[in-house]
Amino acid sequence: MSLRINDIAPNFQAETTHGPIDFHEWIGDGWAILFSHPKDFTPVCTTELGYMARMEPEFTKRNCKIIGLSVDPVGSHAKWAADIEETQGSRVNYPMIGDPGLAVAKLYNMLPSDAGDTSEGRTAATNATVRTVFIVGPDKRIKLMISYPMTTGRNFDEILRVLDSMKLTTQHKVATPVNWKPGDDVIIVPAVSDEEAKAKYPQGWKTLKPYLRIVAQPK
Repeated sequence: MSLRINDIAPNFQAETTHGPIDFHEWIGDGWAILFSHPKDFTPVCTTELGYMARMEPEFTKRNCKIIGLSVDPVGSHAKWAADIEETQGSRVNYPMIGDPGLAVAKLYNMLPSDAGDTSEGRTAATNATVRTVFIVGPDKRIKLMISYPMTTGRNFDEILRVLDSMKLTTQHKVATPVNWKPGDDVIIVPAVSDEEAKAKYPQGWKTLKPYLRIVAQPK
């Protein structure tokens, strides 16, 4: 079954570089980012894991955990982590899931059910679809999914921007417009009446259309 935004993120138990986890228990009451990789020792993914290692404090500030997944055993991940630190200048301190049986990749619909049950003999090309970023909310529901081709490095600054947007829009009845950045004006959602908006935004707002009302970002 394919996954959609607002579906419950499938739970699983797996070995990681930090020991065994239950995914939902590991998330706890915060946010989480699960980002997957087709194989260890691949060039684009090496740069991505290093960049996320540098960004981890920013996600931590936002009560968001990071976890990687690669279709290889945990022991291989540990060796890869040494290469990542050497070439990217940052140590990977977040856990990486080992998925040598392809169970998590299949559970998250990144590999077909008939893909077999072992990573042995598989190449990055045969695992090319294991290149998705999932953001999971405190309610354990999938809030975002973005899949990338193997040859295109992911933009994790954008993932951080989306996380900021989602945290803002879950706290306030607003949406963020195109190319929004933290601090920019936002949109009052149509479900909020003008009367309700007057109480919430006594400073007023700009009405471009009845359905398009622009207001300063709530603090």
